[in-house]
Amino acid sequence: MKPPDLHYMRLFIIISLFMNSCTIVGGIFKAGMGVGIFLAFLVVVSILFLIMRSNKK
Repeated sequence: MKPPDLHYMRLFIIISLFMNSCTIVGGIFKAGMGVGIFLAFLVVVSILFLIMRSNKK
């Protein structure tokens, strides 16, 4: 396996120094919240679909 390029390591260090860690964590939680809401909506719609389908029989 090839070791990481030195330029990428420098870029990572510069980004980590200039970006506030709270900003990074906040972005992760916002993305996670969006995915969680989407999955909850998908589960509710699936349950309603199964209930409607079982009532038609």
